[in-house]
Amino acid sequence: MTTDTADRRPKAGNGEDSIYWDKSKNRYVGAVSLGYSPDGKRRRPKVYGKTKTEVRSKLRELKKELEAGVKTSSSYTIERAVNDWLTRGLRGRDAASIKAYRSLAKNHVIPDLGKAKLHELDPDDVDEWLEAKSEELAHETLKRIRSILRRSIAMAQRRGAVLRNVAELTELPEGKAGRPSKSLTLDQAEAVLRAKPGTWIHAYVVLALLVGVRTEEERPLTWAHVHIDAQNGAKPHVDVWRSVRKKGETKTRLSRRSLAMPQQAASVLADHRRRQQEASQAAGVQWGATELVFPNPDGTQRSSKSVLVNFRGLLKEAGFASPKEWTTRELRTSFVSLMSDHGIPIEVIARVVGHSGTAVTERVYRKQLRPVITDGAEAMEHIFKSDESR
Repeated sequence: MTTDTADRRPKAGNGEDSIYWDKSKNRYVGAVSLGYSPDGKRRRPKVYGKTKTEVRSKLRELKKELEAGVKTSSSYTIERAVNDWLTRGLRGRDAASIKAYRSLAKNHVIPDLGKAKLHELDPDDVDEWLEAKSEELAHETLKRIRSILRRSIAMAQRRGAVLRNVAELTELPEGKAGRPSKSLTLDQAEAVLRAKPGTWIHAYVVLALLVGVRTEEERPLTWAHVHIDAQNGAKPHVDVWRSVRKKGETKTRLSRRSLAMPQQAASVLADHRRRQQEASQAAGVQWGATELVFPNPDGTQRSSKSVLVNFRGLLKEAGFASPKEWTTRELRTSFVSLMSDHGIPIEVIARVVGHSGTAVTERVYRKQLRPVITDGAEAMEHIFKSDESR
């Protein structure tokens, strides 16, 4: 039996390149011979392309990777890289963050890029993907899905699976504008403060609206951090030292702060504490300062969904036509808006809401701030005059 010499390919020496046409794959194949592994298997990584020029280019990139000690697998896909990062790269994150990242990866990154080979992905591919997603996603969501891709490839880089991180070489398009936050008018805020008196959600809303505490800082708040019966002439205040984030840390270092409460807020919280103590006594349960201020009936920490559902119920009682159009975070934007409307300087507002400077306050709350922007508790005393002073 004879073999056509045209089909014969000389065996490539160690480190040599070999390019040939693979009829079954309908494309050219480039291979580098690297000798044999300890188990006796031949080491011959391959690249594929429609032309010899394309294959030569890929072989050059492959050699760079080999020289850098990168062990690129031709079967290692973006889906595998993302799933590896979701499994190993989110350790220490809180459950809500993990759930959000998994959802974004499952719905956007993996369906669109998952089948692509990691070593074949280039910046143009990512740019085109981001540009297409910018037509349907808000800018913040767009930023997060690129972050997932970037972190996934970075983990693969650290493990020697790829030479460069193409996600870091891309430009982030603008994306769709997110839903703008709204603020309560003074009349709406007064209606909200009158709704569902004597309930936990009323106390919750009062603290958020009159003191400017983030909802993520209210849910883990304990009575040890609420100082209603202040001593030595100190004003009633609340220590905002914890949040629902991992290990109880606040959003930033400056978010850890103590805020004076207007008398209305102190009075509402005092009544709320008394009711909670009476309920514990009736149930034969010992009450202590380590108890949560706004717990579930079983004493556990409330979820953001529980707060939102109850907040919208309060808005309905307050006469709002469309309670579902509002979120709890808009109590904080309303706090900023009301402060600004009454002449409080932006520097004071930034300090009260826990920002490191006025730039973040201006950027996040620009629609709530007035062009002319003496502390928070005094302002709220003036804005929402107590019944005794009316």
